[in-house]
Amino acid sequence: MKKHVMAITYAPKEDAVRLGDCRQTIRKGDKVSVGDEILFHGWSGRPYRSPWSWQKRVTVACTMPISLFADDGVQFYVKVYSWRSAIADSLAAEDGILPPTGAALRDVLFGLNTPPSDVPVTYQIIRW
Repeated sequence: MKKHVMAITYAPKEDAVRLGDCRQTIRKGDKVSVGDEILFHGWSGRPYRSPWSWQKRVTVACTMPISLFADDGVQFYVKVYSWRSAIADSLAAEDGILPPTGAALRDVLFGLNTPPSDVPVTYQIIRW
């Protein structure tokens, strides 16, 4: 079991995670495993330059690998779903994205990380 520290920097998601209404995050890479602990936190001011404003410790119940394409969408296993599909919209809703659409999810994820060029990038759906 590993312990991870992760900030929640997407403002609409902060309260939902703190209150237990949102129990999913999508993160770049594949570092988290079932049974790992995550200490989520928010910032009181500018991210990485201010004290933490809150914290919540959770145990990971489920992880799923996905690949993201800048234009094409989300790939689960061998099938690629458009950013405008019901699958992408569902992921956005579970992740606390407003509005809960695949397009908004894409914008949030790629706003935090450099969008992939012509190759997919590995991300993880993490649920607790």
